[in-house]
Amino acid sequence: MTIRIRLPGGTLKIKTKDELRRREQKREVPVWQVGNYFIVWWPSSMSPSGRPPKR
Repeated sequence: MTIRIRLPGGTLKIKTKDELRRREQKREVPVWQVGNYFIVWWPSSMSPSGRPPKR
């Protein structure tokens, strides 16, 4: 169950540990743990899939 919230400047995601991508596990993007959930910030300048952001 991933929750995505699109905000100016990027996307805020709330995930469980099993749903984290490799880049999130390695903390290449900001990640905060709150209980059993992880809050992940993907800035627009960094695309999770490696593709450039859509304009």
